[in-house]
Amino acid sequence: MPKIKKKGQAGAAKNYITRTQAVKKLQLSLPDFRKLCIWKGIYPREPRNKKKVTKSVTASTTFYYTKDIQYLLHEPLLQKFRDQKVLEKKISRALGRGDVSDAARFERHAARPEATGKPRYTLNHIIRERYPTFNDALRDLDDCLSMLFLFANLPSTSAVPAKMIARCERLCLEFQHYLIVSHSLRKSFLSIKGIYYQANIQGEDILWLVPYKFNQRIVGDVDFRIMGTFVEFYMTLLGFVNYRLYSSIGLKYPPKFDQLKDENGAELGAFSLEGVNMATQGETTQAITNGEEQKVDPKVQAEVDKIIKQLKEDESKTDETAEEDAEADDEEKPTDSIDKFEPVAPGGDVLPQPAYSGTDPSQLFANFTFYLSRETPRQPLEFILRAFGCKRIGWDSVLGEGAFTNDESDSSITHHIIDRPVVQAATSEEGDGEDNQTAQKVGPNQRYPGRIYVQPQWVWDCVNDEELKSPELYAPGAALPPHLSPFVKAAPGQYDPTLPLEAQQTEAEAIEADLEDAKDGAAEEGSDVENDMDVDEAEDDEEEEDAEEDVEEDEEGDVEEDEEESKTLQRQLELEAELQGKKVQNKKVDPKTKSKLEQRKALEKKAKEEAEDLERAKGMLSKKKRKLFEQMQYTNNKKSAQDEKLRAKRRKLEKEKAQKA
Repeated sequence: MPKIKKKGQAGAAKNYITRTQAVKKLQLSLPDFRKLCIWKGIYPREPRNKKKVTKSVTASTTFYYTKDIQYLLHEPLLQKFRDQKVLEKKISRALGRGDVSDAARFERHAARPEATGKPRYTLNHIIRERYPTFNDALRDLDDCLSMLFLFANLPSTSAVPAKMIARCERLCLEFQHYLIVSHSLRKSFLSIKGIYYQANIQGEDILWLVPYKFNQRIVGDVDFRIMGTFVEFYMTLLGFVNYRLYSSIGLKYPPKFDQLKDENGAELGAFSLEGVNMATQGETTQAITNGEEQKVDPKVQAEVDKIIKQLKEDESKTDETAEEDAEADDEEKPTDSIDKFEPVAPGGDVLPQPAYSGTDPSQLFANFTFYLSRETPRQPLEFILRAFGCKRIGWDSVLGEGAFTNDESDSSITHHIIDRPVVQAATSEEGDGEDNQTAQKVGPNQRYPGRIYVQPQWVWDCVNDEELKSPELYAPGAALPPHLSPFVKAAPGQYDPTLPLEAQQTEAEAIEADLEDAKDGAAEEGSDVENDMDVDEAEDDEEEEDAEEDVEEDEEGDVEEDEEESKTLQRQLELEAELQGKKVQNKKVDPKTKSKLEQRKALEKKAKEEAEDLERAKGMLSKKKRKLFEQMQYTNNKKSAQDEKLRAKRRKLEKEKAQKA
C-alpha cells in the first residue's frame, strides 16, 4: 500500500517559507535577517501559486526558499548576532534595575565599533565563499565601485557616518592608484548622471559611475540602512580586490597614507606607493650585485664558449636549408600588409580591424605638462591624465596640495586646460587690465606664448579615440564638437552622428528637405516683393499683372499631369500668405520643384505597392508567425521613427548654423 502524503509536507508548501517563519526559525531580528540575506546573496522568491504555499497569504507576503533558510542556520555570523542581542538585553535589564555597575561591566565586554574601533564581526569568510576565484570578484566589481564612489561624495549624517565615508574614499583612491600604475583605464564619458569610466583588468571590462563633485543633498525617502549594508559588504570586497591587484604588480598594500596631505586636499597625492617593482624600476644591474665584480672560472667559461660555437653552427645550417626551400617553392611571398576581417554576408557584424600602432595609448600624455585652471574639475582630470602617462600636472594652490607646480607662468607648461568664456578685460586708469582667462596679469584676452589652451573635453575625446585631437577645435570659447559615448556602437542602418547627413538620410527625406528649402526661398522672395509694394504700389500692381499673364500662358502649355502639383503648391502658398496676413501672389513653379514633386509622387506610389505586396504575403503566414512578424515590424518602425527624428533635428541645426554663417 503506498504511503499517504500529508498536506503541507511536499510540493510548494515545503519548498517555500515566509519571511516571518524564517525570522522565527533563525531567532533573529528583522534588520539582522535582512543584513544576513544581503551578504549571503539570498533574495525573495515568488512562487507560481501562492495559495498552494499557505492559505493566509496576502499581497505583501514575502517568500524564500526553504533550502536557503536552512543554509543560513550554519552561518557563523548568526551566533555573533545572537550574542550581541543577549548582551544588549542584559544591559537594558541592569539599567532597569538601577544597577549601574553591572551595566558598565557589560558595556566593557560589548563590542562597540564606534567607540573602540574594533569591528563586531568580519565578512572575510563571506567574500571567499561568494567569490571562489578572482575573476568572479572582478565581474561583480561594477556595482561595488559605483556604490563606493557615491558614498565617498556624500556628506556625513547620522545615517551615513563620517568613518564610512572616509573608508570609501580611501579604498576608491587606492583603486585609482592601481589603474594609474597599470595603465588599465580605457575609456571615459561625461554624462548627466556623472562620469563613466571603463577599465580592463586581467581581461575583464569594468564599468562604473562617479558622481560630480557637487554638494549632495540627503533626502528622506532613501533607506540608507539598506544601502549601508551593501556598502559594508562592498568595502570588504574592494579591500580584497585591491590587495590582490597591488600584489600582482609587486606593490605593498595598503600604501602609505599621509593624513596631513589628505586634509589639505591632496587626495591622490596623499598616497605613496612602495614595492619591489617600484624600487628596482630605474636601477642598473650593478645595484643588484651591490657593485661587486664576480670572478669567472676559466673551465666554466671554456665550456660555455664551446656550447655557443655549436649553437652558431646549427643556426647557419638551418638558414641554408631555409634558403633552398624558398627557392624551390614559388609560393606567395610574405608582405608587411595586415590581414583584414571582412563580413561574409552583407549586413553582418563588423569586426575591429587590426592596425599598426605607432604610439602607445597608455603614454598618450607622457611628454606634456598640464596646468588646470581653478574652474576645471581637478579630480577627474588628474586621474585621467595620470592614467595615460602624464607625470607633471599643476594647478592653483586653492585646489589643494600635490601639484607639480602652482605657478601658472611656469615655462615648462605645454597645455593649459581652461573652461571660461572669452571676456574682454576692463582696463584701469593706469592702462593695465586683467581678464578672466588667467590668474596672472598677462593682458586682456592674451595667452602665454608657446602654450596650447584647450577645454576639458579635449582630454576625454583624446582618451576615447586613442589619439591627440586637434586643439583648434577645443580652443577657449569655441563651439565644441559633439561628445559621443564610446560605449555605444553604431549598428548598420541606425543614425550615426559621426557620418554626414547625406550619407544616412533616405530618398524621401532628401526630397522633403529640398522641397522645404524651395518653399523657404519662395517665402523670402515673397517678403521682398511685399517690401517693394510698400515703396511703390503702382509698380507692384504692374508686376502682379505680368506675373498673372505669365502664369496663364504657362498653364495653357502645361500637361494635365502637372496641374495637380502646381495646384497643391499654389494652395500651400495661399494658406501661408493667409496665415501671415500677406497678399497672395501667383508664382511660376520652378522646374526643379516640379521634378522633386514627381519624384515624391513616384516614391509614394512605390511605397503603396510594396505595402500591398507585404499585406498579401502576410496573409500566407500562420497566425503565430504573423503576430511575430508584426512585432518585428513595430520595433523596426519605432527605431526608424527615432532615427528620422534625430536626422530632422540635425538638419534643422545645420540649417540654422548655415544661416548664421
